[in-house]
Amino acid sequence: MNLRLLTFNALFKGDVRPRMAALGALLEDSDYDVVCLQEVMAPGVARLLARLAPSFAHTQYTGSTLVKGGLVILSRRPIARRRFVRFPYTRPLRPELLMRKGAQVAVLHTAAGPLAVVNTHLSANRDDDWSAHNRWTAVARAELLALGAALAALEPGVPAVVTGDFNLPRDSAALAEFCATAGLHDAMAGDPRPTYRPTPGWPDPPAFDHVLVRPGIHASCELVLTDETVTVAGGRRVYLSDHYGVAAELTI
Repeated sequence: MNLRLLTFNALFKGDVRPRMAALGALLEDSDYDVVCLQEVMAPGVARLLARLAPSFAHTQYTGSTLVKGGLVILSRRPIARRRFVRFPYTRPLRPELLMRKGAQVAVLHTAAGPLAVVNTHLSANRDDDWSAHNRWTAVARAELLALGAALAALEPGVPAVVTGDFNLPRDSAALAEFCATAGLHDAMAGDPRPTYRPTPGWPDPPAFDHVLVRPGIHASCELVLTDETVTVAGGRRVYLSDHYGVAAELTI
């Protein structure tokens, strides 16, 4: 059985509603079965996306004032079970803690049986230093430990895909250790392309957005939403996000 998945950090600031309206229309016309979004902070924006992409009849997010973790799953397949796992509180103090970052766990009904989809967004590394002894690497390791526990709580043998914005480069030791411990394979291993949109101030950013799969799933990935723009106030054209999307063809 094949299933199409998209992961996309939708950017929580700057012309949010017109960008998300354009994204909702784009998703409705797409062939994705399930979409994992990060940085959708307002419940009203989550409802906007659901309204503009009605063929995704199954929506998952939590929170009435802020969307917990900024995480939203839109699915064309029924969601049998769902939960949100919050990451542990960690220092340093930072505004990002208000996002209540964590992971969404959704078990979908598919023709091949249950499929677990885990959507996540880890804390940012404010130093752009992913070495072993950096203070933010310690934060990432604590969050990955919680993510691994959520994955381990799933029924043994259930196919699973873990995806989202990890804020860790593809070649980081912390990510490699997590994959080894959790029994996951990076579907884009060895791909040097960034998933954060390059800027003049950061012309060569890393790949932060990943698709990690359990044995029993084969995934082929491509970068998407790289050039799409939308017209906003004042006639300006802006990109949908500061990230690219990653589309995965999953074979279970």
